[in-house]
Amino acid sequence: MSAATIDVSAKHRGPTARALGRFITNRVALLGLLVLLIILTAILTYPLWWSYTPNQIDLRALNKSPSASHWFGTDGVGRDILARLMQGGRTSLLVAVTSVGVSLVIGFLVGAVSSFSGRLADGAIMRFVDLAMTLPPVILLLVLASIVGTGIVPTIAVISLLSWPVLSRMVRARLLELRERDFVVAARGMGAGMRHLLFRHGLPNCIDILVVYATLQIANAILLEAGLSFLGLGIAPPEASWGNMLNAARSTSVLEQYVWQWMFPGAALVITVLAINFVGDGLRDAFDPRSDLK
Repeated sequence: MSAATIDVSAKHRGPTARALGRFITNRVALLGLLVLLIILTAILTYPLWWSYTPNQIDLRALNKSPSASHWFGTDGVGRDILARLMQGGRTSLLVAVTSVGVSLVIGFLVGAVSSFSGRLADGAIMRFVDLAMTLPPVILLLVLASIVGTGIVPTIAVISLLSWPVLSRMVRARLLELRERDFVVAARGMGAGMRHLLFRHGLPNCIDILVVYATLQIANAILLEAGLSFLGLGIAPPEASWGNMLNAARSTSVLEQYVWQWMFPGAALVITVLAINFVGDGLRDAFDPRSDLK
């Protein structure tokens, strides 16, 4: 489709309305959003419709296969897999969303301050960001996790420290162009401080970057938490997460004889990450103004 065939009325809508219109026409993104909403509703409301709790032990139902009383079966100590799956989803998403929120704040502030600062400060900040990006992520992840320990808060801290450098470079690239525009130059000439530049001019012009990055990074954070918990460095039992549920089911006997103990957490992890990635890809295309020309 050429630019001449674009609906004239669409040109006069605001950028947010145009982005929303592009997102609504993306069927894959809408499917991902629907699946994600179903998952969120299930994990947030499961105490209302499921009678078992995550750490409730039933010694009469050790390693019980899926049945009418335990839809997803039980684990080696008689805990209901469905209840632990729902609670694990709460934990994994809490860690992912919180860590991404922290990394968004750090990444935006570092990138924005660098872009609005002088050449010397900009160079020093970017060399620090380059250093953070060159560190081997897997090794750094394991070292940080071994230092800060296990639990929800340490896991959030570890994932947050790994997630901000790329975003800071994206924000800086956007604002380097913005700082040369007349309204920013005029604001500086009138004595506007760094805070005014960051939140009055920088933040509104980076909303699309932040939204798309946050959506895609949540999926990555879920995988990082699962990997840490699988290695025993993330969420410590008896607190449930999808990663430590897979860790508990890693023995050969469980893999062969009690398939439901790893199949359902693995499937939940894959489906959730795919759904979030579909939504993130849809948002990325929606905020891209060149999409109207395709």
